[in-house]
Amino acid sequence: MMYDPTGHLLLTPIDPEAPARVRRLSELGFGDRPDPDFDRFADHLAAVTGAPYSMVNFIDENRQYFAGLHTPSGAHKGCDLTAAAASSGAVSRFMARDHGYCPHVVVRRKALVLEDVCDYPRFAGNPVVDEIGIRSYLGAPLIDRTGIALGTICVVDTEPRPWGRAGLETIKTLAAELVGQIHRREDRGI
Repeated sequence: MMYDPTGHLLLTPIDPEAPARVRRLSELGFGDRPDPDFDRFADHLAAVTGAPYSMVNFIDENRQYFAGLHTPSGAHKGCDLTAAAASSGAVSRFMARDHGYCPHVVVRRKALVLEDVCDYPRFAGNPVVDEIGIRSYLGAPLIDRTGIALGTICVVDTEPRPWGRAGLETIKTLAAELVGQIHRREDRGI
């Protein structure tokens, strides 16, 4: 977990559900490799929201893994989001747990709308603001039939975005849609 030394705000929340999540992700076979179905879902998410970046994100105790990823260039490789984005414009499928806002969504178990992350002191200090240039975020948890929050779907932009109530409803609806797809895959044994 990470603390802001100036304000002592907990920037990355404590996640007591992480061990159970890791077990459940392992049962499902998620969290350590790209998945074409999740990439297609991320593409759909970007098209619906008009966001340049979208992810299907699974989170363990130490990192986040984008099993589904959409970028403007379609490039995603490497092992570190910040280094890849800074050096080549390509976006990695891995990111440290203390980067970004998805860990907050998973722990809170509620959607999060940040039209301009700089308007929120708790979120403005996140490393993704300075290192990658993220300015807006919209994400919702993926809570499966066991009650575990597996991860999130999210969209981000390097510009402030007026997501509003419509954006919130859209991301929640799409999260429920993806959870349904995950359940159907599990039922088919895929």
